[in-house]
Amino acid sequence: MIVKSEFVSKIRSNFGLNIYETKVWIALLERGVASAGEISELSGVPRSRTYDVLESLEKRGFAIAKIGKPVKYMAVKPTVVLEKLKLTTLKNTEEKIKTLNKLKDTSEYQELKRLYNTTMEPIQQNEISGAIKGKLNLYSHIRQLLENAEKEAIICLPASQLLGKSKLFSSIFDTLKEKRVRVVVGINCSDEEVRRVNKKYNIKAQKTDIKGNFFIADRKQSLFTLTNSSNENEVGVWFRENE
Repeated sequence: MIVKSEFVSKIRSNFGLNIYETKVWIALLERGVASAGEISELSGVPRSRTYDVLESLEKRGFAIAKIGKPVKYMAVKPTVVLEKLKLTTLKNTEEKIKTLNKLKDTSEYQELKRLYNTTMEPIQQNEISGAIKGKLNLYSHIRQLLENAEKEAIICLPASQLLGKSKLFSSIFDTLKEKRVRVVVGINCSDEEVRRVNKKYNIKAQKTDIKGNFFIADRKQSLFTLTNSSNENEVGVWFRENE
């Protein structure tokens, strides 16, 4: 079996397998049903390791062992494997979220908050600024900045980002409405896109010629994004102004 190394690398990364597991699974998919010896020969994985690898793939739902002698293995359909991985990931994520939520009630978490408040208090307000790196970090900071606004929140973004991040901005707009915070939204886009945004979020966004991406809360905190939103390494600059 000749398989391009680039293909093997991508399968390994996407499905969370090691190199031997990847090669054995690909070989099994190609053969359909095979013994450990046949898979070893087809995949190039040492026979002494093939048994352990097949057992590992069986436990993770990538393969099924047939009853009989010699023991043979069947490949599990990729779509089935994908659904299992999605369910496993979802379950792990839910468990992780539960664990993180419980951290707020621990004494260790309270100590971390105390340490932060103790060290931040002496710092002059006009010294507080920083770079936010990474798309997830950036959008998390945007949510926190806007949802903590007490009187006014100003948002300036292209319509494509407002429409493309509907889950994030729906939550933000709902929170701001509940708190009765004044919301000002400027969009650099067509009249039709403005109507779509207003209808989607039930807001009164205005068309603007400004092409920047920025968020301002209570005229005290602001965040400007510096890179294209399609870039996973998106960067933003956050400022908290002097009170």
